[in-house]
Amino acid sequence: MEGSYTDKTRVLDIKPLRTLKPVFPSGNQAPPFVCAPPFGPFPPGFTPFYPFSSSQHTPDLNQSQHQPSLVTPLRTFRSPPDNTATNGDAVEPPEGSTVKRKIPRKRTPIAQNPNFSSGISAAEKENGDRKLVMSVLTRFDALRRRLSQLEDAKESVTGIIKRPDLKAGSTCMSRGVRTNTKKRTGPVPGLEIGDVFFFRFEMCLIGLHSPSMAGIDYLVLKGGGEGEEEPIATSIVSSGYYDNDEGNPDVLVYTGQGGNADKDKQSSDQKLERGNLALEKSLQKNSPVRVIRGLKEASQSAKIYVYDGLYDVKESWVEKGKSGHNTFKYKLVRAPGQAPAFASWTEIQKWKKGLPSREGMILTDLTSGVESIGVSLVNEVDGENGPAYFTYSATVTSFKLTQQPSYGCECGGACKPGNLNCHCIRKNGGDFPYSGNGVLVSRKGMVHECSPACLCPGCKNKVTQMGVKLKLEVFKTVNRGWGLRSWDPIRAGSFICIYAGEAIDKSQMQPAMANDDYTFDTTRVYTPFKWNYEPGLADEDGSEEMSEEPELPLPLVISAKNVGNVARFMNHSCSPNVFWQPVSYENNGQLFLNVAFFAISHIPPMTELTYDYGVTRTSGAQSLCGKKKCFCGSEFCRGSFG
Repeated sequence: MEGSYTDKTRVLDIKPLRTLKPVFPSGNQAPPFVCAPPFGPFPPGFTPFYPFSSSQHTPDLNQSQHQPSLVTPLRTFRSPPDNTATNGDAVEPPEGSTVKRKIPRKRTPIAQNPNFSSGISAAEKENGDRKLVMSVLTRFDALRRRLSQLEDAKESVTGIIKRPDLKAGSTCMSRGVRTNTKKRTGPVPGLEIGDVFFFRFEMCLIGLHSPSMAGIDYLVLKGGGEGEEEPIATSIVSSGYYDNDEGNPDVLVYTGQGGNADKDKQSSDQKLERGNLALEKSLQKNSPVRVIRGLKEASQSAKIYVYDGLYDVKESWVEKGKSGHNTFKYKLVRAPGQAPAFASWTEIQKWKKGLPSREGMILTDLTSGVESIGVSLVNEVDGENGPAYFTYSATVTSFKLTQQPSYGCECGGACKPGNLNCHCIRKNGGDFPYSGNGVLVSRKGMVHECSPACLCPGCKNKVTQMGVKLKLEVFKTVNRGWGLRSWDPIRAGSFICIYAGEAIDKSQMQPAMANDDYTFDTTRVYTPFKWNYEPGLADEDGSEEMSEEPELPLPLVISAKNVGNVARFMNHSCSPNVFWQPVSYENNGQLFLNVAFFAISHIPPMTELTYDYGVTRTSGAQSLCGKKKCFCGSEFCRGSFG
């Protein structure tokens, strides 16, 4: 076509760029060639050009100072991983699916606090103990609750749901709040059979199971041949999607990983590699494997994990999955002589269904219907038929403080986190005291709840007024009378009950009542402990850290000897798993004050619930010493209480 013709016969004299010589202007055309620093000084007659010009010589482009562009490296443009949710958070795949190693979606980095120190030495990070394991879990969950509190406030405005557990776990990992980083087979220092976890990241931080998603964790060892390496399994997480126990809680048939087996999409045969090969090697070498069971409790909104101890891999085989492709199967049998864990869970599920009935059951509900969930009375120790008679009540009687006319909040629906127009939220310092699932975020001097005077039906800021929500059991102990425990697992920060009874004026209290086993006294000296989140770990100003010490308007003493609830059966411990928190609400110009109990840490089912009774403050005494001998059996027992 005319106009597009090119004469290809014409030869152009084109030379490579490296062969060209620089051409300088002659002396009468411009100043001689000089070498000067980028920002001057410059010889006469020479005009600097951008970007080496000074501010006064910079050309004015579009009436703004021109800045060099910041080029994003090509390696940052990557496809998002397949296993991410719409909000960018990782989704845990079930066993039997392949976890692809892709770069996770880039998150906004957390501003590092240069002054933050984990307080954990290099040796402690490699090998922990029980105290350190519990400390790491407490610090993680405290940060998670704080991040959840902040995200709840954002969610009410933006509707975006985040995963504070992933953010808290990543922060703890990067800042050294972890232990047992040394990978190993067999038991992990500081871990106890029956420990429960509500988040996979908790297991990563304490060295129980390193992968936050994969179901099989393994250790690579040197093999028999020269330079050869082979994997050996250290732990597995059984989610229950494809696994079965053949009706025996001590037997687990575990499905291998990979191939997207048993999924309603394109799938392939599983391969004998990575985790699957590691389990095969554990079978050949008789190496025990830690097993974590995943459970879905009706009383909980999320899956719960229980450490069930060591298992031996007894058999392995290949069978066709639902998709028609080959899947690996492994039969694991629990090592004998270990404390029951998963077996206790399965037994409790049978109790709840009434098949069989609880052994040693005296009463199915000692509250006679006062509590919405019945409280069992059980004795498996001796022939005693129950505690001395008392009247069951779920409230504190004869205790009301008259004050100025109160004004409840005017929230039309439930009070929303972050709404500073809410009167009750402002009284709590601007923060909602509970997370979305009713978990207490932080200990504080006083928690202010909404009341019947508030216009917020179904509000989540009435946690302690809703009564007991756990399946509790009063049981006979061996050497401490009657005690209290729960059939349900309890998450850290969860409300358990209030201390109900008769309020007594401290100044008029009789000496005999001071020695009463059923008296709660807020004026006693309690062992301090740290439970709230660390501002430095959350990148917040540490100068604004709130006090965890109770702040009551006046001394409060409650006697539950004649009138009380389940709290009267909670025993003392020098290493308690429950703490008390003052909670108040207003109604009709009166202030109602309660002592509420919350879980310090995650509490497995059938674990006795205990709190610190404190020590009576004696005038003139040089040291604090309780009036009663302690039988808690704790490693840190101080010998007395009361």
